[in-house]
Formats: sequence, C-alpha cells, structure tokens
Amino acid sequence: MKAVVFDNELKLVNDYEKPVPQPGEALVRVTLAGICNTDYEITKGYMGYVGILGHEAVGVVEEVNGEDKSLVGKRVVPEISYGCKDPDCPWCAEKMYRHCPNRHTLGIWRKDGVFAQYFTMPTEVLFEVPDNVPDRQAVFVEPLAAALEITEQHHIKPFEKVVVLGDGKLGLITALALNAQNIDVILVGKHQNKLDIAKAQGVKVALLNDFAIEKKYDVVVEATGSISGFETALALTKPRGVLVLKSTVAASKEFNLAPIVIDEITVLGSRCGQFPAALRLLQSGKVDFSPLISATYGVDNALAGFEKNKEKDTLKVLLDFQEKSTRLKVKNTL
Repeated sequence: MKAVVFDNELKLVNDYEKPVPQPGEALVRVTLAGICNTDYEITKGYMGYVGILGHEAVGVVEEVNGEDKSLVGKRVVPEISYGCKDPDCPWCAEKMYRHCPNRHTLGIWRKDGVFAQYFTMPTEVLFEVPDNVPDRQAVFVEPLAAALEITEQHHIKPFEKVVVLGDGKLGLITALALNAQNIDVILVGKHQNKLDIAKAQGVKVALLNDFAIEKKYDVVVEATGSISGFETALALTKPRGVLVLKSTVAASKEFNLAPIVIDEITVLGSRCGQFPAALRLLQSGKVDFSPLISATYGVDNALAGFEKNKEKDTLKVLLDFQEKSTRLKVKNTL
C-alpha cells in the first residue's frame, strides 16, 4: 500500500506492508486525512518517532478481527491513543487512554499512523461518523475534540467572558467550538483574513494591535504557542481567573510567572478530548470547518502537501487517499 513514512527523512512508500488487524482491532481504509503541526514537528525529531505519520483521519472499516462486526462498512474516525487494557490501569478503566503510561498513539508513539491507504486500531477507539457529516468535516474531529476538552475540564459560567488568543487553526477551531456552546468568547489574533473565518460564523473577533490588554477576562485560552502569546494571555486573565494552555510553549527566554501567584490564577493544561461530543457538534451543523481547508492533495502528491503546510498562511492541508484522487486540488481560502 502507499504510505507517508518518516525514517530520518520524509518519504512516500508505494509498497508498504498492509497492516493486519489483531484480535479486537479493525482494518480501516483511509478516505481523508489532515496534516497537523505535530506531524511537522516529528519530521524535526519530536518524540524520536519512526513510521507512518498522521493521526487525523476518516475512513471506512473493511474488516474486524472479533465477534462484533457491526462497524464493518461504516465510516469512522479514530481516537489517537489506545491504552494497555490492564484491568488495574485506572486511566484505561475510565477510557482516558491518552494518559495511560503504556499507551500507543497513532503516528506519534509506538503505532503506525493514518497517512496510508489502511491503518488498524482497536474497535473501542473507533467512532461512527453520522450520515450528515461529510468527510471534509469529519476529518476535523480530533482537533475539535481537543477544543471541547476545555469545557470538560472547566465549567465556564454563562456570565463569564472568554478570550481565545491566536488565530491559527488551533485558535480558530477553539473559538468556533466555544461559540457553538453559547459561550461569550472573543478571538484575538494578528491576521484579519483568518479572523474573518470565525467572524463569518458569529464569533466576535479583534486584531491584537487594536485590543485593549486588561485583566478582566474570566478564562483566557492561549493558542499561539509563543512566549509573547503566553505573556499576553497572562496579562488578560483577571485575578482568580483561569489561563488555559492549548499549545505547547517552548521557553526561549526568561519570563515572569509572579502574576500567577499574585493574582491567584489557575493554569490549566488542556490536550486531547472526547470524540462523541465532537461528533455530536458536527452533526448539529453549528460549526463549519471547510473555510479552514487551504488545500487538498492526492496521495501521490502527499510530500507536496507537507511543503504547503509549512507556508505561513496555510491553515489545514488534507490528504486524499482514495485511488481516484491522485491529482492536486488546491482551494485558496485565505
């Protein structure tokens, strides 16, 4: 089968061995996959991973190695991790596989990913896609679930004011997800064309240069991935407010954490989320992620898709693994 593999270099392999589902696993034929910044970081050495990349995908179950065949023929999306299944593991008992110390993670750690014509995953981490949700929406389930994780971890009261800082795809998806839950949220960023994507779906937006930096927001979501973004987020969080870190900030300079103590701010790390809630939101039609799609590449042009993903104005690049889609299809949305 065709697969996008990283092994000290990124390459397209045309004769990668097709996976065989183990007991309790399903074989999934990939239809559409999305390139994430984590995939790019892996090509720079993150996690020391070697194998097929990718963890955002939608596909069709072709085979199940088990008694329950109900998923065969169904469109599904995979959670990115599965656990050790040890009956004594508290994380697996609560289906919090992403925190299991012996987990496998698609395309990131100990498990070949979804940038291939086929992948396998345990059936308990595969979720059926509703009929009214097209592939080009379903492929966003993983980052949408990550955005919804915020309200799973922290209850945002109806009267509280929320700021999402950063207008990349992470910030956009988070702002759209919070707005769809009727939360009073404003998206702040540096690029009017990206802010307009959220504005068109009813989200309040503001350019950073025009936005008053005041400590008056109950919840501030940092989605810039930069030290300056973290410092701005901290400056927006009111005393006893909550600062949510959705991006991984790598410190390249010293910065002052004293306001966290002085203002008694709660810092909340937030990573992956539950897929059923994300699928229900997509099914409702309250969010539309199609404006975030910058380009779609067929499998034969997958490496060009990675190059497109590096461009500054690119939001989301999709890889189409259906045999009929081998040509480049670019949609300029920005």
